Amino acid sequence: MTLEDHAGDVIRKSRAMKKIPLDAAAEAAGCSAPNLSRFEDDGLLNDELKWANLATLLDLDPVKLERIAKGWLPAPLNPETWPEFRQITTIGPAMSVHAYLVWDEVTCEAAIFDTGFDPQPIFDLIESEGLNPQFLFITHMHGDHVAGLEKIRERYPKIKLRTDSTTAPLHCRNRRNDFIHLGGLRITNRDTPGHADDGVTYIVGNFPEDAPNIAIVGDAIFAGSMGGAANHGELARQKVREQILTLPDSTLIGPGHGPLTTVGQEKENNPFF
Repeated sequence: MTLEDHAGDVIRKSRAMKKIPLDAAAEAAGCSAPNLSRFEDDGLLNDELKWANLATLLDLDPVKLERIAKGWLPAPLNPETWPEFRQITTIGPAMSVHAYLVWDEVTCEAAIFDTGFDPQPIFDLIESEGLNPQFLFITHMHGDHVAGLEKIRERYPKIKLRTDSTTAPLHCRNRRNDFIHLGGLRITNRDTPGHADDGVTYIVGNFPEDAPNIAIVGDAIFAGSMGGAANHGELARQKVREQILTLPDSTLIGPGHGPLTTVGQEKENNPFF
């Protein structure tokens, strides 16, 4: 799986967050504005950029930014580490998006995280594994993450919805001190707004064989990048630093787009941090 964002996307997002004009960024990079604009669009580099100058202007790490430009990918992870965890990808008009499913191996109680564009693959997996879905956790209410919400609630009318959305009924809203048990698993939450006002990260822990925790982060952070936050860039970065990157390095990160990664890999390679 390729990264959700190439290095040009990273530059474009950071420019938007910092309100830096294209011409100023191109001057720092030592290239023409049209060439930098093309790089932001397609990630194909025609000029050797002055990475240190550009990264300093954009408040990015120059070494990590150049590493992304040269094709860095997170190291592959062994899926057998978390046998009761699945990433489910569906494709919409212009993008793909992930939903996630976790369950307890003894009770078969399951939790769905986001819905993707089409929940049918979630239904198929629940059916094939003989699961009993208890909770539907939403990382944020952007359309690609909740397109299947009504179908899931129709299919499982007793499923319990959890979200940070202020438009949801009070009994469906996350509380910061929630400890939700799913058989032997434990699910907590941390607020990660910025990309979305209602952004929230869910931490799933207490897996068998002492497998590391999983952080399901929505669009707060991607492998090598983060969700766009043109109007709340500093808040978005602060929340990721405080709420996600303080987790143990071995914590698996399940983003809304792009490949799985870990906290340790993002601390070492993500230009925004």
